Amino acid sequence: MLSYRELTSGFRNLGLDPGRPVLVHSSLRSFGDLRGRAAVLLGALTSVFPQVMAPTHTYATMVIPEEGPEHNGMVYGKGLALNAMAEIYQPDMPADRMMGVLPELLRNHPLAKRSVHPILSLTGIGVDEILAAQTIKDPVAPLHDLYEDEGYVLLMGVGHSVNTTLHFAEKLAGRRTFVRWALTPDGAVECPGYPGCSMGFDKAAPYLADITRSVQIGTALVRALPVREMVITVATLVREDPLALL
Repeated sequence: MLSYRELTSGFRNLGLDPGRPVLVHSSLRSFGDLRGRAAVLLGALTSVFPQVMAPTHTYATMVIPEEGPEHNGMVYGKGLALNAMAEIYQPDMPADRMMGVLPELLRNHPLAKRSVHPILSLTGIGVDEILAAQTIKDPVAPLHDLYEDEGYVLLMGVGHSVNTTLHFAEKLAGRRTFVRWALTPDGAVECPGYPGCSMGFDKAAPYLADITRSVQIGTALVRALPVREMVITVATLVREDPLALL
């Protein structure tokens, strides 16, 4: 059974600067038999990385209008059933289950803050300024700050298809974004700057191999990447081949 000490030892073996922020994507199941489960994993993370954050996206708030801008990657007027089930965003709304167990546990930590986006929020400890950068018009602003602060992305038992920071690389490369809509207490609001599909992001792995640090913790492969080098590499790749990650 994997212990707290083994977790902290594994995280330290990555050799990351603990003074820099870390954005975490994780699969609890990937760690196998873990004593204390998500609570122990979060405790080990925050003991090694005082500035830690994770996505707490809330897709249940999304609605599809009857009409909208052209070339927006969606079919309008087809969201009758989805719209009927949509929920109004609230700051304490649980993260989508697709985010995994850890982000929701982090969101509920007494020291955690959450950003304001009704679909693409993030939560974290010790990263208040990074989270405060996010607006409805600029959902990837925290990723820009993570880049400026020379932070890291931590992939714990997951691949690049959930690596949201690569959306910031796409933005730097000039790839277009989309408009989506979310229910809020003020009604349905327009959310520009919505990124495209990430299912092809694992194609970036070979180009990022030289800057990827990896450790095995239990049954989980944990990979860490420096955000600045990662973003520059992927932005260059997309500029040279716009279809590279599609």
